[in-house]
Parts: sequence; C-alpha cells; structure tokens
Amino acid sequence: MFWFTFASLSPLGLVILAALFGGPWGWAALAGITLGVFCLDHFSRRHLAPSERGADALLVAVGCAHFAVLIATLLGITHHTLAEALPVALSAGLALGQVSHPAAHEMIHHKSRFMRRFGRAIYGSILLGHHASAHMRVHHIHVATDHDPNSAPRGMGFYRFYISAWIGSFRAGLRAESAARARQTAPTSWISHPYVGHTLWAAAILVSAALFAQLQGMLWVLFICLYAQAQVFLADYVQHYGLRRQIRDTGKPEPVGPEHSWNAPHWYSSAMMLNAPRHSHHHTAPTTSYPALELTPQMPTLPYALPVMAVIALHPPLWRRIMARQLNALTSQ
Repeated sequence: MFWFTFASLSPLGLVILAALFGGPWGWAALAGITLGVFCLDHFSRRHLAPSERGADALLVAVGCAHFAVLIATLLGITHHTLAEALPVALSAGLALGQVSHPAAHEMIHHKSRFMRRFGRAIYGSILLGHHASAHMRVHHIHVATDHDPNSAPRGMGFYRFYISAWIGSFRAGLRAESAARARQTAPTSWISHPYVGHTLWAAAILVSAALFAQLQGMLWVLFICLYAQAQVFLADYVQHYGLRRQIRDTGKPEPVGPEHSWNAPHWYSSAMMLNAPRHSHHHTAPTTSYPALELTPQMPTLPYALPVMAVIALHPPLWRRIMARQLNALTSQ
C-alpha cells in the first residue's frame, strides 16, 4: 500500500502547503500532479501489489485530506496575489478531481454506511453530490448504452459531453432516486430525499466560503469545484468513449463485459487514482476493492496514461484522430 498512500496523499499535501504559504509551492503542487506524474509513469516501471491491508484507512485519510485542502485553500488563497493564487486553485482542482474523486468513488461502493456517506459528502463538497446518485443508479446499470449520460458515443467532443453529461446525469439520477423511494413500503419525508441533501450540502459549502472569506473566497471555491468537476467528467469521457454494448433481440443490452471500458496500465497514475484506470474490472465486479483490481489482455487499453488522455480530450480533433485508431483496431479484432 506504500505507493497508493504516497501517490494519493502527496498531491493533496502539496496543495495544502501551496494554499497556506503560496510562493513557489503553488507551482510545485501543479508541476507535481502533472509533469511529475507523467515522468514517473513514463520513466519508471513498478508493480502495484494487490494487498488490501490498509485500503479502507487510506480512503478515510484521503477523505480527511480532501476537506483539509478545501479549508486550507479557503483560508489561504485570498491572501495571495493572483499570480500565486492561480496555480494553487488549478492544482487544488486537479487534486480534488484526480485523487478525491477516485476515493469518493470507492466509498460510495463500500458496504459500510459510514463510508458511503463519507463518499457522498466528498462529492457534495465539490458541488457534485448528484454524481453519487447517478453513478450508482444510472451509470452502472446503463453504462455503454445511450441511456447512460456519462458514456460518450463515438464522435462526441468533450465540451459537448460535459454539458450533456452534467445535466443528463442530474436528471437521470433524480428520476432514479425518486423511483427508488416510490418503491419503498414505509412512508418517507421529502427532507430525506438524497437530492435535498445534495442541494443543502452544496449551499452550505458556498455560504461557508462566503462567510469565512467573503465573495472573493466563494468565487475561488466555486472555480476550484468546477475545475474538479471537469476532472470527474473527463474520467468518465475517456474511460467509456465510443464503446457500446450490443442490444439483443429482447431489446436489452448484453451484460457489461471487460470490453466496455478503456483501461491504462501506467503504474504511478494508477496508484494516485487508486486504480481507477483499471476500469473494466471495476464495472464487471463493482464491489472489488481498488487494490485488487486487475488488467487482462481482453480489456481495451488506452495509448497513454489516463491523465494524459484527459489532456488530449481537451483538443477534440486530436482526440478523435487518436481514438479512431483505437476503436478501429477493436472492431478489426
């Protein structure tokens, strides 16, 4: 678990130092989570041991560090110049989207109610609480079909997908949560609806930011949350782009298989993202703990590490050109 621990906690720690002390720390944090991760993926080769000892403790540690980043950023960023604050905000958004998101994703799949609630709290704190609902009740059921807003069809650019998936997942998650409540035999109060909690938690984050750091602080927190959200949707975009389950004669899609998600074998970014790039195994066995996720030859593989592919996705023509080769190679097999 050493590399999972080091790779996931070090970006969050650097962001805290950057938020509190400014100066070169902001650029160090930004370089560490971008260039540093790329270099370790590219120039070093290691095997991540599948031991699950300490896996839950690391999730809790990342969750606590996540909120420490939000607090430190709120307290420190308004005291920096714009030149100091910008790299802090960018590195915070990257860390929350590329580290906190995988941890929260693991938590909402956990058998423990505490962990599931902790994961939802993390998503809510980046103003994306509905993702926890949509991911569990929509994405895992309809992945790689037109009924999943977070599975991008071939040819769709990221910016169009971002807007479509944000709105679509919000609506689909709301419908799914409401339908689940309607099936309950015991009466439920409207206040217990998950979307009420998502909304109140998001409002509490913004109000707290305004109270402690005035309008400037609230705007910085809003910027960081939106940037973190972009990382969440970039991950979904990259990991499912262009892959579709075949529809059977019954009108239902084939079962989810390893061929319905993109994967990446790069060790350090996988450690930082708690094995999120081993995505096919997660979809075929959603309750498997992140250290135990594996790669097999039949899983579609991305040509570059997941963070690199996310950057490429920001340039749709280049993305389509690269992924066309990957998709054509799959269909020719």
